[in-house]
This record gives sequence, structure tokens and C-alpha cells, in this order.
Amino acid sequence: MLSALLLAGIIIWSASQAMAFKPAVLFDMGGKFDKSFNEGIWNGLEKFRKETGIKYREFEVRQEAQREQFLRKLASKGSDPVIAVGFGQAAALTKVAQEFPNTRFSIIDMVVDLPNVQSIIFKEHEGSFLVGVLAAMKSETGKVGFVGGMDIPLIHKFACGYVQGVKHINSGITVYQKMTGTTPAAWNDPARGAQLAKTMYDSGADIVYAAAGGTGLGVLQAAADNNKLSIGVDSNQNHLQPGSVLTSMLKRVDVAAYEVFKTGHDGSWKAGFKILGLAEDGVGWALDEHNAKLVSSAMKNKVEQVRKDIIAGKIKVHDYMSNNKCPVQ
Repeated sequence: MLSALLLAGIIIWSASQAMAFKPAVLFDMGGKFDKSFNEGIWNGLEKFRKETGIKYREFEVRQEAQREQFLRKLASKGSDPVIAVGFGQAAALTKVAQEFPNTRFSIIDMVVDLPNVQSIIFKEHEGSFLVGVLAAMKSETGKVGFVGGMDIPLIHKFACGYVQGVKHINSGITVYQKMTGTTPAAWNDPARGAQLAKTMYDSGADIVYAAAGGTGLGVLQAAADNNKLSIGVDSNQNHLQPGSVLTSMLKRVDVAAYEVFKTGHDGSWKAGFKILGLAEDGVGWALDEHNAKLVSSAMKNKVEQVRKDIIAGKIKVHDYMSNNKCPVQ
């Protein structure tokens, strides 16, 4: 009987804890089903929900003014912790986090230096270096491409890492580079992504890396339509166009988002900075049944050696955002 009472007490306590925990997320432009950055976040949060049974509040930003509005609404309703997805949320979060000093906020892809904010950023240049190595080894034309989303330093960080990886293998390879636009609409324009990629393919490129959110889906489609190769980003996108996606640069935002809710729930959440690179398994490249035939043993061995050398410090990958310059073009 005593055991039964203790068990019942634990169950009731656990249930009350679950009810008291009210996590939330604000997805950014492109929506949670963009098959890239936002969807990676969603996958991590769904993993937490399925494991714990704890539901979370969510909003999706459709226009920039909604960022501050929705963050304030979530905090005022008692949500905690609240995840702000994307660099674009920084200004709104800086304001709202100061209004709600007892609410824990985590922002993914930007730094907000406040005592109740956890900033999670990634070494995208390291992961992009790896897919650049693969592109250079796979290319038969000596020309590859990069299509970015919004023209901001963060996306140049992807591009610069990619170019460095390509040139590490073959300094003579040409790398075409184009950004989609200068407004948030650049993240959700697959037609424009396809057009930019097609231009590069017509100019001789046989592989194009897309770091452009939903716009990148157009790049992947253009590769499939033109019997060329593409490289996906953030989430594993190999399955979207099987056989024509050489690989995907993995940015483990799913793990980051999951950890925010998990640590928030178990009490180990901490404000401050988290930087996730190759050493932390925060970035990487995807190999599965959808691209296995495209990646030779020599390519796998080389990229694995490069990965180890970057972690060991034998290969230095320049971070574009350190000085807004790239040492190679």
C-alpha cells in the first residue's frame, strides 16, 4: 500500500510539473514547414513533445512587425522558456526580454546579451567547408555554385566556408555566387532560386550549394530538372530530390531546440552563449541511402580526414563574420 501511495504521489507530482512547464517557440519567416531551418527546429521540438507528452505554444511570423508582438504575447501568457528562431528576432527579443526579466528566452542564430537570454550560434563555415570539399572532389567541370538567401553576413559565412573547402581541394575551381535578395522575402522564393541555379548550370557549373531556406528548394529542383547536382542545407534534404542532392550541410538546430526545452524542463537551462561546430556535432554533412551512390569511398575518407583536421586545429576555417571578409573567392 505504501509503495502504491508513493507511486501515486510521483505520478501526481510529475503531472503537476508537466502542467506548470509551458514552453513556446516563435518560428521566423518561411514557416515551420520550410523543409530547412524552421522545420529543423520543429523536428527537435516534436521529439521533446513525443518523449514527454508536454505540448508547446507556437506562432509563425508572417511579417516583421509580428516578431515583437508574438514574443510579448507568449511571455505575457506565462510561456517559459521561449525560443526565438532566427537572427531576425534579435531586436524584438532584446526589447521583450527586458520587459519580462523572469522569463527564459533562447535565440537561435544570433547573440542577445541579456541575463535571461541564451544565445545559440553555429560554426556554419566549418560545415560548409566540408560540403565544399565534397563538391570539389565530385565536380567534373571545374565549376560549382552557391545560391544564398538574404544578403547578410550570416549567409556570406556559409558561402565563404564553402569556397574555402572547394579551394582546399582544387584552387583552380570556379565558384559562382549569388544572393537571392535583400529582404526577408529572399527566404521563400523557390522560383528565383531555380532561376539563379539554372544560370549557373548553363554557365558550366555541375553542383550548386543552396543556403536559402525555402528558396533553396528551387535550387534542388533545378538540379534535378537539368541532370545536375545540388547541396542542401540545415536539415537533411537528400530525400527531396533523391539521386541529385550530393549531400546536405547539416546544421543541428533540431538538437539545439530540443536541448532548450529539455534543459528548461529539468532545471539545467543556462543563459549565456553556446557555440556549436564540428567538435560539438553542431554541424556536419549528410550521408544516407538517397546519396550513397554519389559519394565514393575516396570522398568519404577525405572529408572525414578534413573534419578531424578542422577539429584538431590543423585546418583553420576563416569565419566571414569575424571581419566581413573572405580570404578566397
